[in-house]
Amino acid sequence: QAFSQHCPFLMGPIESLAEVVTPDTDIQVTLSIFELASAAGIPCEVDPALVTALAGTRTEGSSPEEDYKVSCLLLVFVAVSLPLLAADPTSVYNPELDGYNNNLHCLAKAIVQVGAALFTVHSKNIETHLKEFLLVS
Repeated sequence: QAFSQHCPFLMGPIESLAEVVTPDTDIQVTLSIFELASAAGIPCEVDPALVTALAGTRTEGSSPEEDYKVSCLLLVFVAVSLPLLAADPTSVYNPELDGYNNNLHCLAKAIVQVGAALFTVHSKNIETHLKEFLLVS
């Protein structure tokens, strides 16, 4: 916010670039724009630091198809675990914390961010995979 007030001539083009990104934009261009926007404090659909971290953790000797299957299975695991987390005794709203004791209120954002980063690494359609996640859930 302070950067926008003191340097609007610099923030304007960065915000415009971030708004121009579409799902059809090349993944490397998208990540470069999101990295610039994140550094300027603008929220992005995909966290470029998380994408870089996940891209660096590929298992040696495994094919990209295997890594993609593992990413899909991770989301299935999370979807199957949701009812168990909801039934957990610590999944009770605590007004003193303005949230849940086990941080369950952060789960939706985590699923979206990790899912978006995983499928960006694999150059897949994020929206389609998150819709599939909702169907499995």
